[in-house]
Amino acid sequence: MVAAASVVVALGAAAGMLTALGDGDEGGDPRGAGRARPKVSATLLSPSTANPPSPSGSPSASAPTVKPTPSPGRTARKPRAAAGTASLYRHPESQVLDWVHAHPGDPRTAVIESRIASRPAAVWFTEYAPDTVTSRVRAVTAGAAGQGRVPVLVAYAIPDRDCGGASEGGAPDLDAYAGWIDAFAAGLGSGEVAVVLEPDAIAQTDCLDEAGRADRLAALARAGRVLKAADPKARVYYDAGHSGWNAPAEQAALLRQAGAASAASSDGIFSNVSNFHRTADEVAYDRRVLDALGGPPGLGAVIDTSRNGNGAPTGGEWCDPDGRSIGRAPTFRTGEARIDAYLWVKLPGESDGCKGAAGEFSPSYAYELASS
Repeated sequence: MVAAASVVVALGAAAGMLTALGDGDEGGDPRGAGRARPKVSATLLSPSTANPPSPSGSPSASAPTVKPTPSPGRTARKPRAAAGTASLYRHPESQVLDWVHAHPGDPRTAVIESRIASRPAAVWFTEYAPDTVTSRVRAVTAGAAGQGRVPVLVAYAIPDRDCGGASEGGAPDLDAYAGWIDAFAAGLGSGEVAVVLEPDAIAQTDCLDEAGRADRLAALARAGRVLKAADPKARVYYDAGHSGWNAPAEQAALLRQAGAASAASSDGIFSNVSNFHRTADEVAYDRRVLDALGGPPGLGAVIDTSRNGNGAPTGGEWCDPDGRSIGRAPTFRTGEARIDAYLWVKLPGESDGCKGAAGEFSPSYAYELASS
């Protein structure tokens, strides 16, 4: 099996928003794109959006769009355009910010600071630490609420994470995971927040037997319900892999089992986390998945654009491949139907394990991405 993630686990947060950059060229990356998961740092939360690579599959024709009414007892979501009035939150703790502050005289600092450190990125929660996760989540959501901005949180503690690969870890079992999710949800508060729920957990289920797969998908469905019940303004997104992995209909079938088509647990899907596929390909793929998924008309998609400025490399290379570039800046203003946001889920410069230790910030890699 091709690695479905490339590295360690971590808590992440990054930087603020600038103007959007261009899309990248189409790339190969047949069996998965590299993703190194964020790593834990000495600070409360270190910025991170590193994530594992993923297997691939060719997209298939999409099914007609299904638009059932929301579940009983729930009102239809307001139009996605309303999100365009919000701004993403830049958490003040991250590896790139630490490096910038510690190296004011480095000739690379100005480029790294302006093109990476100044932009908002996701904050990863990767440790199975149920006694502290509530306070750590609350610290981020409270900071964002104080600025009237929307934080992006990555919940990453599912058992058998990364199928035992480089980003292995997570809760010891699904009962423990349920308790961790409860504690995570308790820190969300009452404001807007976007939750990227368990990267690779749905697309990469081939290492599980049929019963294990069913149990995982049920646990994810429960997780979405818990998160949305704790904070009705939370937007919860489920794993769609990426455009070079599973076919849309196949991915949608798994997503449906995981609760992604239910308004009680889901706001839609995410794709390309820690990957390199260009934005146009992800937009087309995500729409096909959403069409095949069905569900309420308000379901949308968010795309990780942090490293896809030059598209995916040929030959399936995923570990810190040369010639890559940062992509479009994080924003809710995508201008694309059913695409809720472009996000930086993996922080550019955090290594997949080849140009630095997996999950750790590499200034040379960051500079390469920011200046190419």
